[in-house]
Amino acid sequence: MNRKKISFAIFFFFAFFIAKTHAQFTIDADLKTRSELRHGYNNLFQDDADPAAFVGQRTRLNFGYTNEKLKLFISVQDVSTWGDTRQILPNDGNDSFSLFQAWAQLSLDENWSVKAGRQVISYDDQRIFGGLDWALQGRFHDAALIKYKKNGFKADLGFAFSQEEQANEGTGYTINGFFSYKSMQYAYLNKSWKKNSVSVLFLNTGFQKFTGTDGDIPDGVFYRQTAGTYFKFPIKNVNLAGSFYYQFGKANATTDLSAYQASLEGTYKTGKVLMGLGFETLSGTDQNGSSENNSFFPLYGTNHKFNGFMDYFYVGNHANNVGLNDLYAKFIFTTGKKSNILLKGHYFAAQADFATDADKYLGTEVDLVYNQKLMKNVKLSIGYSHMFASESMSLIKGGRPNDNINNWAWLQLVIRPNLFTANLQKK
Repeated sequence: MNRKKISFAIFFFFAFFIAKTHAQFTIDADLKTRSELRHGYNNLFQDDADPAAFVGQRTRLNFGYTNEKLKLFISVQDVSTWGDTRQILPNDGNDSFSLFQAWAQLSLDENWSVKAGRQVISYDDQRIFGGLDWALQGRFHDAALIKYKKNGFKADLGFAFSQEEQANEGTGYTINGFFSYKSMQYAYLNKSWKKNSVSVLFLNTGFQKFTGTDGDIPDGVFYRQTAGTYFKFPIKNVNLAGSFYYQFGKANATTDLSAYQASLEGTYKTGKVLMGLGFETLSGTDQNGSSENNSFFPLYGTNHKFNGFMDYFYVGNHANNVGLNDLYAKFIFTTGKKSNILLKGHYFAAQADFATDADKYLGTEVDLVYNQKLMKNVKLSIGYSHMFASESMSLIKGGRPNDNINNWAWLQLVIRPNLFTANLQKK
């Protein structure tokens, strides 16, 4: 759908409802601009390579509508890199304009509601389901939800069925990839009281199987299940949070899957300093040989939030590998009424064995981020990260050298104002 059709649809859609009911209508903007200097980001830096530098931008416009029974939300966005389109072109040759969200939520009564359409699905610490707001494009699902909430208890049942087009025959789904499910069903339960919270998640994802000489003929579906829990509760002045998830079913059409993830973090605040210590383990597959896949993958979460900001693990990489043990410490220093500094260090090691019996130690990463609120709805962030990689890191990064400098610096400006709010009375 081109941008002109989307704009007209948005206008007439909301105009109809505004004329009919008592409601609130809002328009919000979301402008995120980030410049980056990459010298070993996401992967070890090659010999004789040049660092990458660019400026990326997300421009998003959000339209919201709410009345007593109905919520509607539409979000359109353009994600681009400065200079990626030649000047004075009559259109955007990079096709960077898209529909990010478009959903409706209907309240059946004070406890039950249904929500359907393109939407962000995000729960708890965003380890399994997250909005991935760090990525300029974000993450969405085309899904339908049945929602229930009462007295601190929430339950969501989610359903999705993906197709590439409205065909007359067959349901083959050829959009391939680790994240591209053909079907999805999940149940999420959460109970909160005081400062405590416990959640339970069961997720079933189905992926298209293929047969034929070229492996391009759709033939059935294989399923992967993820089940587990997330919790947070205080013990005096220490806030504890943790999770445990188990994955089973099929890693692919022919390989069984048995994998797990576990994490525990404690934070303590004194004065203007918040201190935290945590550990996460994600199981991996031994390179010495295994009849099943033991590599956990966190699927649809905000993976940039975990295991170091340089994204060496689980951000489009490290699937079906040796897993990860991540021991980390963090400090957040309040430097003013509207500013703080985050300092975080990670010690990384493989969870499973290498084929060469190599040392499991992968490297140490240091992340430093300064955040400053410039004014209402405007935030500036500056970050620097450095990876001190071991020889074993080369074994999971395609044999790239580990002795080059691997660092990454970035500067980000986020502007999110409310442009318009109207409270409308039914006539």
